[in-house]
Amino acid sequence: MNKAIKKLIWISISLLGAFAFSLIALQREESINAIWFITAAVCIYMVAYRFYAAWIAAKVFVLDEFRETPAVRLSNNRDFLPTNKWVVFATHFAAIAGPGPLVGPTLAAQFGYLPGTIWILVGAVVGGAVQDMTILFFSVRKNGKSLGQMAKEELGALAGIASLIGTFMIMIILIAVLGLVVVNAMKHSPWATSTVAATIPIAMLVGFYMRFMRPGRILEATLLGVTLLLLAVYAGGIIDQSESIRVYFDHSGLFLAWAIIIYGFSAAVLPIWMLLAPRDYLSTFVKLGTVIFLAIAIAILQPEIKMPAITQFADGSGPIFGGGIFPFVFITIACGAISGFHALISSGTTPKLIDNEKHIPMIGYGGMLLESFVAIMAMVAACVLDPGVFFAINSPPGIVGSEAHEAISKINSWGFAVTVEQMNQLAADVGESTLFARTGGAPSLAVGMATIFANAFGKHLLAMWYHFAIMFEAVFILTTLDAGTRVGRFMLQDILGNFHPKLGQTSWLPSTILTSAIVVSCWGYFLYIGVIDPNGGVNILWPLFGIANQMLAAIALSVGTVILIKSGKIRFSWITAIPLTWLLTITSSASYQKVFSEDVRIGFLSAAASMTEKISQGSLSEQEVGITEKLIFNLKLDAGITIFLVAILWIVIFDVFRIAVKSKIKDSKGFTNV
Repeated sequence: MNKAIKKLIWISISLLGAFAFSLIALQREESINAIWFITAAVCIYMVAYRFYAAWIAAKVFVLDEFRETPAVRLSNNRDFLPTNKWVVFATHFAAIAGPGPLVGPTLAAQFGYLPGTIWILVGAVVGGAVQDMTILFFSVRKNGKSLGQMAKEELGALAGIASLIGTFMIMIILIAVLGLVVVNAMKHSPWATSTVAATIPIAMLVGFYMRFMRPGRILEATLLGVTLLLLAVYAGGIIDQSESIRVYFDHSGLFLAWAIIIYGFSAAVLPIWMLLAPRDYLSTFVKLGTVIFLAIAIAILQPEIKMPAITQFADGSGPIFGGGIFPFVFITIACGAISGFHALISSGTTPKLIDNEKHIPMIGYGGMLLESFVAIMAMVAACVLDPGVFFAINSPPGIVGSEAHEAISKINSWGFAVTVEQMNQLAADVGESTLFARTGGAPSLAVGMATIFANAFGKHLLAMWYHFAIMFEAVFILTTLDAGTRVGRFMLQDILGNFHPKLGQTSWLPSTILTSAIVVSCWGYFLYIGVIDPNGGVNILWPLFGIANQMLAAIALSVGTVILIKSGKIRFSWITAIPLTWLLTITSSASYQKVFSEDVRIGFLSAAASMTEKISQGSLSEQEVGITEKLIFNLKLDAGITIFLVAILWIVIFDVFRIAVKSKIKDSKGFTNV
């Protein structure tokens, strides 16, 4: 193929993407077909990867395929292990693609489809993918060092220590929210619980199969694992129909929270080949297969988007969470656009597995683009639902009322038609007792996905499609939870190693057990608070999750910017400085509102004051008082954490400015200090 034809092809792809994107952005009077979302996303991703990622890899990083990576040089068959690039891609993608690309767009749909869609596409290409590839590259060049270690070495002493502590705290919050989403999806759902539980022994079986029974037979292990996962979904339906068996899988939120805490500890302690790697690898096939399957179904059906481009809740009065489009759409959708959690994975497990630098763009930049596509699919799945159904599922009882007729009346008053009969029938069709107030985003996303699948491939299997979607979401989330807990363990060992060198050794078993227990205990507390929250925990934890996540991304981009400056690449530092500036703006604004807003649905302190007043008035029962006191404490703690994280971020930013101003390093070829 000659250059002229190639050029024509890429021009055509660019024009098609621009047309689809403009159609999404400008369409108002008529409904828009979901196929344009897929078209815009695919075209934008192709152009960005082919040109922007390739330019960064060749001109900025100057990748060297002949340079030994830490996985090769430091191989120990536990954490450092040269691994096939496709397995690394799968493990990396599974680890980064947690609840954010699924839940974030679903929750943000309360603003309408337009704000979130624009942020997902633009944010991923300019910010998220750049961050992931940058941190992955620098970690590989620095022997697989974590983000915290790099911050400590590259920034000033104060900023480095602050980043190390702040990053660990942010990690805790992130993992807690992951667990909360899973709990809300599985509580009192035997089908969902049994299916998700089955994924753990299946993953361990595949791990033993690939390591001892049939080493190197990746295809065999993949087919075995995926087949068993699909059978688990089918078996879950049988369990749900059995009165004698379903009781063993019908659990409250607190029971499931404890189960997830135990799982997180186990995943962090066990060797990576036994549970984490095979689980992540298998879940990637489920994730990719489902996303591709969903895209095909959308292409066949070409459903119309029913959610308005922008709803009346853009002013901040939304029932799912409080706050206006700016800045809250940018923190509600973190993963899928840009996520600091990715920097932990890109400097945690992934750089210890890569066997060649030339694989970094595919894994770092390409993995983020794929996650962004997942987020687009989630936005579509949420927005093809009738808006009334969407808000009936996602609105907590504290907003719309605890009774079905109260919720319906409230939602109808917003201008979104829905009936009690409609919701009851939908719940029966998907095999659930009720769909009212199933907050957290996961259930409504599952309903949207199941509806698309059922209309395309068989309406009589709606319940099966729904629980397949729940399993799909759960494996997304749990693979990030177990990888996140392991990374949290690494981070804590880094911190404790400054006080006792032995504790910093990741291979020392006592240190592994101790640090894993501390990490799990910390995020387990926040998970508990979210579970007992009468508003489903979303309004308290998800904004904090978003703020913390984007702050972590800002710290990661700060580290990347500083390393570029110190390496004589200051003329290229804009690739990280531009998204850094934007994240600094939105996180600082969101943090101020979450701490000081007088709106009780936004401000942590105002919400705590309102709850305190209710207790003083004696309007709560004794049991409610106990729960409310815990929520008050947690709200004040959240406010304190937010202030602390903002302080850390600005300390880091001032250090970036200091280094940039003082730097007299001239541009040179290559990375002299890397």
